[in-house]
Amino acid sequence: MPESQSNFHEINGVRYHARSWGEADAPALFLLHGWMDASASFQFVVEQLQRNWRVIAPDWRGCGLSGRPVGGYWFPDYYADLDALLELYSPDEPARLVGHSMGGVIACTYSGLRPERVARLVSLEGFGLARTRPADAVPRLRNWLNELKQTQRFRSYTSIESFAARLRSENPRLDDSRALAVAHAWARQDSEGRVELRHDPRHKRVNPVLFRLEELMACWRECTAPTLWVFARDSKGSGYLNDTPEQLAERKAAFRDYHEAWIEDAGHMMHHDQPAAVAKLIEDFVG
Repeated sequence: MPESQSNFHEINGVRYHARSWGEADAPALFLLHGWMDASASFQFVVEQLQRNWRVIAPDWRGCGLSGRPVGGYWFPDYYADLDALLELYSPDEPARLVGHSMGGVIACTYSGLRPERVARLVSLEGFGLARTRPADAVPRLRNWLNELKQTQRFRSYTSIESFAARLRSENPRLDDSRALAVAHAWARQDSEGRVELRHDPRHKRVNPVLFRLEELMACWRECTAPTLWVFARDSKGSGYLNDTPEQLAERKAAFRDYHEAWIEDAGHMMHHDQPAAVAKLIEDFVG
């Protein structure tokens, strides 16, 4: 499949970047990235797709090449952004949605809010954060108030290559070429030659709104699309890992037509670690 093309749209007050691969008349497949990721890092998966697709992958607000909102980052805004993107790219037919991590949570919840707009749903480790209690709001809000007084910054690097080396040290499954590609997707060089992340550093600020799984599951129960949850065998940072078996079963049971699959020899960033296996699972399920 050829290299991607970039398109920009004004969506809900933000200049949105959407990356696309393939011919405009091919069946549409939407890939939704996770927190602090970018659409460009789906290139590895796109290269492994065997069928003729028009792949559309947006950069969420404040990520990649998309603009930054004036205010903060609130989860309902992502649902509204996805709603607008589907109106642009798939106005006349239900969409095939694939989301990773935060993108999977957005896709799952949107599929319950607009069930008629989603034909097939794949969530790559996008099963929601760890459960919270009302008492957790007190320290969370205090932290948020304190962080509002601070300027958020990312660490900078001397070169793209040095950033790629750091990515490799954190994920040994990335070879040199993939680490360099991810580094280019996530970072840019500033006017002084330093390399910094493209994302809005305000993403580092704690969210004052607790993750309330019960509310999301209420939305998931409205989803009518066949749904595939894809687990990474070596994942370590996903909220579902804190669930008891009964609690995890409760998450899964929220979907009417639930399926699951596992990717071996992969961590949470499975689309970086095993792109061929991820591409095959996607095509087998949505094709």
